[in-house]
Amino acid sequence: MTSQQPARRSLQTRLALAYSAGIYAAGVFVLVLVIVPLAGVDAATPVGHPSSSVTTGTGRGISLPHLLTGSAVALVILIPVALALGWFVAGRFLHPLRAITATATSISAGDLHRRLDLGEPTDELTELGHTLDGLFARLQASFDAQRHFVANASHELRTPLAGLRTLLEVALADPEADTDTLRSACQEALALGEYQERLVKALLDLATSERGISRRERLDLAQIIERVLTSRRDQATDRGIDLAEHLTPSVTTGDPRLIESLVTNLVDNAIRHNHPDGHVEITTQNSGAQVTLSVTNSGPVIPDNQIQRLFQPFQKLAPGRNGHREGYGLGLAIVNAVTQAHHATLTASALPDGGLSITVRMAHTSHPALNQAQRGKDGGVRTVP
Repeated sequence: MTSQQPARRSLQTRLALAYSAGIYAAGVFVLVLVIVPLAGVDAATPVGHPSSSVTTGTGRGISLPHLLTGSAVALVILIPVALALGWFVAGRFLHPLRAITATATSISAGDLHRRLDLGEPTDELTELGHTLDGLFARLQASFDAQRHFVANASHELRTPLAGLRTLLEVALADPEADTDTLRSACQEALALGEYQERLVKALLDLATSERGISRRERLDLAQIIERVLTSRRDQATDRGIDLAEHLTPSVTTGDPRLIESLVTNLVDNAIRHNHPDGHVEITTQNSGAQVTLSVTNSGPVIPDNQIQRLFQPFQKLAPGRNGHREGYGLGLAIVNAVTQAHHATLTASALPDGGLSITVRMAHTSHPALNQAQRGKDGGVRTVP
C-alpha cells in the first residue's frame, strides 16, 4: 500500500491568499468608515423627518438602504479583484526566488560556472543571491581543487608503483641473478615501499587538515616545537644545517595533532630545501592578542610570483634538486590547510639572499573572540615582498 503525499500548496498561492485577504480587509474597513456614520445619522433623525441620504449638489442622492446594498455588491465584486491582485503581487515578489531556484538547480546538475547575477534593486532577495553566488564560487574552486588534487595524487602514487613493478620484473627476468642481486632488488623495493608509505601518510595528513578541527585544546607552541626539533636535530646535523631556536611560551588553542603536523612540516621543509651549511631559525613570541610562530631558512632564491604556488599540493620549484626523494610537494599544502582550519593567518616571504620566511599568527587564549573575528577573513597565503 502506497502512502499518499499530502496536498502541497505553493508559496505563491499562500502569499496570494494573504495579500488578497489584506486587500479585502482594507475594502471592508473603508466601507465601514463610510456606512457607520451614515447609519448613526439615520438613527438620530426625528420621526416625521426625511431619512438621511447621500446628497449631491443637485438634489436628493442615494438612501442608506441603497448604499448598503451597493456596498454588499461591491464587497462581492472585490473578492475576485483582490485575489487577482494578490496573485499578481505574489508572482512579482517570487520572481527573483524562482530565478534563484532555477539557477541553483542548473548548478546542482553540474554547471558550476553559472551565477545568479540578480543585479538591482538591492533587497533581501538580491542579497541572498549575492551570498549564493559567493557560495557557488567557493564550491567551484573546491571541486576544481579536488579534481586537481586527485589527478596529481594518482600520478604521484602511480610513479613509485610503476618503478617497483619494473624493478621486480627485471630481477625475475634475469636468469643469472644471484643472491646479492636479488637482495639488492629487495632493498630497493623496500625503499620504494617506504616512499609510498610516507606519501600516503602525507595525503592523509592533508585530508585530515582540510576536514577541519575535531577538537580544540589549550596548548603551548614552544613545547610542541621543542619536541619536533628534538626529533629533527640528527637529520639537520647530517646535512650540516644549524638549527637556532628562540622560543617564548606561546599559549593558544587548537588541535594538538594538527598543530604538531604544521610545525613538523614547516621544520622539514626548512631543512629539506636548504643549502649545506645553511641555517634554520624558529621563533615564537606573543604579540598583543596573537601568538606568532616564525620559521626562516636559507636556501635557493625563490621568485616572489612562485610563493603562492608552493602552498598548493604537489607543487615544487625544482623537484629533487637536492637529490632527496622524500619531498612530495605536500608539506606547505598541509601547513596552509592546518592554518585555515584554525582560522589563523599565514604569511610567506622570499628572502633576498635565498630561502623562505613563513609566519603563522594564531589567537592568544586570553583573547578567544579573535578567532571569531578572523572567520571568513583568512584562508589564503599572504605574500610579503
